[in-house]
Amino acid sequence: MEQHIVEIVDITPVTHDVKRFKFRKPEGYTFIPGQATDVAINKPGWNDQLRPFTFTALNDWDHLEFTIKIYDDHEGVTHQLGQLKTGDQLLIHEPWGAIQYHGEGVFIAGGAGITPFIAILRQLQKEGKVGNNKLIFSNKTREDIILEAELRGILGGNFINTLTSEAQPGYDHHRVDEVYLRDKVKNFKQHFYICGPDAMVAALPPIIRKLGGESVVVEL
Repeated sequence: MEQHIVEIVDITPVTHDVKRFKFRKPEGYTFIPGQATDVAINKPGWNDQLRPFTFTALNDWDHLEFTIKIYDDHEGVTHQLGQLKTGDQLLIHEPWGAIQYHGEGVFIAGGAGITPFIAILRQLQKEGKVGNNKLIFSNKTREDIILEAELRGILGGNFINTLTSEAQPGYDHHRVDEVYLRDKVKNFKQHFYICGPDAMVAALPPIIRKLGGESVVVEL
């Protein structure tokens, strides 16, 4: 498994617990929007702690990017990532599968599960192929929404936000379940892309198929 040492050149807060990591791109390194790679921190004690993260840059950018939720409630990899500074190094490997775009449809994301969809939607915008793609984005609170302004700019009225832990004007207040999907999706004969907490990923495909969905792509 080929390994690359990459230097972090910028770290930017995205939300209260999400950071964007920008780092140098190895020569000849390529990926497909939606793909991920295994990442470790290039420091003793952490360089063998591999975790999968999805690229949120586009392949033709001159740098790579991850958008990562930092969990500070335990001493794990993301907590350590949250302590890094520019000039620190990561270890990345070759890209692998994850979600890939198969055609127009409905993207359903829960929290940090939006990350595989960021590069896909950015690529569609660049190519002028956003079309009638729809994103249903579920978060606990408004302050948890990742890249809200950018996603709204890409999708317009097809960017649907629902909050599960608070009611806010202009935002739905409902779990993504069968009742909610019946209300928000009128045509189930299209692609569905799902990424989020394990419970969401397990629960939604049977519901979508029950409602007539035939093509469901799930990020595990």
